[in-house]
Amino acid sequence: MVLDKEESVSVVPLQSREKPRGCAGCNGKIRDRFMLQALDRFWHEDCLKCACCDCRLGRVGSTLYTRANLILCRRDYLRLFGVTGNCAACSKLIPAFEMVMRARDNVYHLDCFACQLCRQRFCVGDKFFLKNNMILCQLDYEGSHLNGSSDRQAQ
Repeated sequence: MVLDKEESVSVVPLQSREKPRGCAGCNGKIRDRFMLQALDRFWHEDCLKCACCDCRLGRVGSTLYTRANLILCRRDYLRLFGVTGNCAACSKLIPAFEMVMRARDNVYHLDCFACQLCRQRFCVGDKFFLKNNMILCQLDYEGSHLNGSSDRQAQ
C-alpha cells in the first residue's frame, strides 16, 4: 500500500463466465453479482471498510485514503492526519475533518461565517465583503465607517 494516497473505489459487475476473483479483505472467492475494485485489488462489498470506524467504503463514497498501512474513510483520514487550525471569527479550534468557509487566508466554522457587524449568516450565492479583514454583508459594507483600502468583494 502507498502512504498518503487518495484512491477511487469502483463497483464492478462480475461477468457470469468470469472466474471468481479472490477478495483482498477476507481472501474468500467473490461470487456476488458486484464487487469493489480499489488499490488494484478486488473486494466483497462488506470487506472494504475503514480501519477506524468500520464504515463500508463502497457506500460512503467513491474515495478512500491509505496511510501507514491503513485503509480509511475521508473523515478518519483527516481526523488522524489532517491539519487543524483556528477560526478567524471565534478563534476556536477547527477540527481537520470539519467543513469550513474560506475568505482570503482566513478559515471559518460554518456557523461563524456571518457578517461581523449584524451577525447575518450567508447562504450559498450571497455576496459578502472583506474590509479590514472583517466579513461584512452588503448593507454593512456600504454603510460602514471603517477605514482602510483593502476592500474586496467575494461571492
